[in-house]
Amino acid sequence: MDQPKYADHNAIVLGVSLDSVDSHKKFCAKQGLNFKLLADIDHRVTDAYGSLTNLGVVKFASRNTFLIDPAGKIANVFASVNPASHSGEVLAELDRLQKGTLP
Repeated sequence: MDQPKYADHNAIVLGVSLDSVDSHKKFCAKQGLNFKLLADIDHRVTDAYGSLTNLGVVKFASRNTFLIDPAGKIANVFASVNPASHSGEVLAELDRLQKGTLP
């Protein structure tokens, strides 16, 4: 994880999943994740951000990224991301937003 690079941007990384806290603890330990993974077991946060995928018998949180500015406004949305290669894209967008340049 590029956690030090996010810290350099004064950015906080949070993950949200529909799984339980215990499930998250095991997953983070297994994957070596060093950011907070929040349990949205009632689906309120995931639904509010339009990231709840409902296939009838199963519901899950889509892999979306939301950059939220210091005022609490969504500055950018990345939909259906590939977590293995997405960090560089987010860091580049943070650079752009913090420098105030247009895309």
